[in-house]
Amino acid sequence: MKGFAMLKIGEVGWIEKDRPACGPNDAICRPLALAPCTSDVHTVWEGAIGDRHNMILGHEALGIVDEVGSEVKDFKKGDRVIVPAITPDWGEEAEQRGFPSQTTGACGGWKFSNFKDGVFAEFFHVNQADANLALLPEGMSLEAAVMIPDMLSTGFMGAENANIPIGGTVAVLGIGPVGLCGIMGAKLRGAGRIFAVGTRPKPIEVAKAYGATDIVSYKDGDTVEQILKATDGKGVDSVIVSGGGPDILVDAINLAKAGGTISNNNYFGKGMFDKDYLPIPRTGWGFGMASKNIINGLCPGGKVRMERLADVVTYGRMDPALMATQVYRGFEKIEDALMMMRNKTGDVIKPVVICE
Repeated sequence: MKGFAMLKIGEVGWIEKDRPACGPNDAICRPLALAPCTSDVHTVWEGAIGDRHNMILGHEALGIVDEVGSEVKDFKKGDRVIVPAITPDWGEEAEQRGFPSQTTGACGGWKFSNFKDGVFAEFFHVNQADANLALLPEGMSLEAAVMIPDMLSTGFMGAENANIPIGGTVAVLGIGPVGLCGIMGAKLRGAGRIFAVGTRPKPIEVAKAYGATDIVSYKDGDTVEQILKATDGKGVDSVIVSGGGPDILVDAINLAKAGGTISNNNYFGKGMFDKDYLPIPRTGWGFGMASKNIINGLCPGGKVRMERLADVVTYGRMDPALMATQVYRGFEKIEDALMMMRNKTGDVIKPVVICE
C-alpha cells in the first residue's frame, strides 16, 4: 500500500509499505476523509516527539471498514466510521483510573503517527475496534464529521477541564481549530463572556459564530492588560490555552482570578524551547499560593466520546464544517493539505481531504 510518511525529522514523502495485519479485536480501514494537524507539523519539522523514520503520518480520519477481526461484534466490512485520533488500550490500568488517553504511559493512547503508522495511507489499522470506532451518522457532511476525531474532542476537553461556572468569564488563547472548538465548548458549558485572542480574519469570523463575545488582538497591545482592563481588573474565571509558545502560560496564569482554572490543550513542541521546561510567573501564581489551578490533558478517544460529539453536530449545537476552509478531492492531495497546514497559506483554519 501507499502512504504519506515522515522519512526523518524535517523530511516527508510517499512510501510503500505492507498492508497492516488485522488482529482478532481490530479493524482495517480505508480512508474516507482525512485532515492534517499542527501536531503533524510539530512532529515532522520540530522533532517534537523525537526522530521517526518512514512513519506514516496522520491521526484525523473518517474511514470505511475493509476488514474486521474474528472477535469484533459491532462493525462489518463497508461500515463508514469515525476514527478517533486517540485509540486507548481499554482495560489497561490508567483507563481503569479514569485516564484512558494515558494508557501504557504518558500520552500512550496517541498511537497513530506516534507509536505506529497513521491514517494517511490506503489502509490503516485500528486497535480494539468495538471500543475505538463509532458509526458515521447518515447524512452528516464529511467536512463536519472529520473534525470530530481530534478538533472537537480536544477543544471541548479544554472547556470541560476549565471548571467554567454558569455565566463565568473565559479567555481562549489561540483561535486555531482547537481554540475555536474551545470557544464553542465554553458556550455549551454555560460561559457568559468569552474572550477570543487572535488576529486572522477568518478564525475571528468563526470565533464569533461559535460564541466569542470579545475579540482581543495581541497586535493591539499586551493581551493580559487588554483583558484585565475589559474586566475592571478582575481577570477571568477560566483560561483555555490552545496555542502559543511557552510564555503563553505566563499570560494564562496572570489572567486567572484566585480560584480560577487554567486548562491547557496546547501542544508544546520541542522546537519551541531553549530549555526543556515551561515558565510559571512567580507573582502571578501568588508565589505558589494563589489558588490558581493548572489542568492539562490529551484528546479523549473511544466510541462513546465520538458518539456524543456526533450528537452535538447531529442535533444542531455546532457546525464544525465552518472550520473546513480548504477542501481537497483525492487521497493524493494529503501532501498539499499538510503543506498548507504547515505554511498557514492564506486564511486557513483547517484543510480537509475527501478521499471517496
